[in-house]
Amino acid sequence: MENKKLLSVKHLSRFYGHLAAVNNISFHLNKGEVLGFLGPNGAGKSSTMQVITGNLAPTSGQVNICGFDLLDAAKEAKANIGYLPEQPPLYREFTVNEYLLFCTQLNRVEKSQQQAAIDRAKQRCGLTEVGTRLINNLSKGYQQRVGIAQAIIHSPEIVILDEPTVGLDPIQIKEIRALIRELAQDHGVILSTHILPEVQMTCDRVQIINHGQLVYSDDIDHLHQRMRSNSIILGLNNAPIESELQSLDNIDDVEVLSETRFRLSHHADHNPAENIAEVAADKKWGLYELRPEQKTLEQVFVELTSGEVIADEADAEELNGATAA
Repeated sequence: MENKKLLSVKHLSRFYGHLAAVNNISFHLNKGEVLGFLGPNGAGKSSTMQVITGNLAPTSGQVNICGFDLLDAAKEAKANIGYLPEQPPLYREFTVNEYLLFCTQLNRVEKSQQQAAIDRAKQRCGLTEVGTRLINNLSKGYQQRVGIAQAIIHSPEIVILDEPTVGLDPIQIKEIRALIRELAQDHGVILSTHILPEVQMTCDRVQIINHGQLVYSDDIDHLHQRMRSNSIILGLNNAPIESELQSLDNIDDVEVLSETRFRLSHHADHNPAENIAEVAADKKWGLYELRPEQKTLEQVFVELTSGEVIADEADAEELNGATAA
């Protein structure tokens, strides 16, 4: 059964003068999925989120939310969105209960349903035991939970989370990721982030934006396939000369990593590992390592956003850090 489409973005652009923050992008969100929205700082992620949530007018294009055009039926469209910006909109002098009551009123939850909405949001976000505590006295992880609770207080179809785990410790990050996966059971979730492991552990689909344009959009399984490299790491105690390795069937290139280790690039459709093992045994090369090389998500990300092919994980991390700086 086809998933219900909650959000449709078509040919969306947002210009600041001559600068294109978002340039002709199109994508959709289905109910029951987490869509990862990745990109280096300044790529256009936040501008896109602000347009989708109605906080910023598009220069051109269309945003349809649960059947409502965001420009023509703004009130109805926005009622279907819950939004957690990068800086949670918290009133820290309120208790959790006071703040969530205020949020039900902002979102026009019927008075008879307000307490049930508060209890439901607290239960889902693990806040049941801290309802009477001041928000200012909560840890950052719990403050993020309060921020997510306000985003879902009115049971919206779409939940948009902008960098929800920034500044959290590893235990808090794990808890928020589990909460995001749980939210996806009843909502469609957009997760805007530049934290790459967040995408692998949380998302069903991934899209990468760079300089305002979508440079990648596919499901997480296809992203993992893209991470497979057409190369093999070979370790030989009695290594032959490089040209002998180059002459092996289906080998495109040989890169010497050390006196005994090599990176062999091969044809995409022909894995030469079995043949290499047979030849190595026959010629007594002393095979001690033979494994397919796997690209990291950092390498794929950097290649897509910089146009450079990165062969080494350390290089990928270095360039990724420079891109985000």
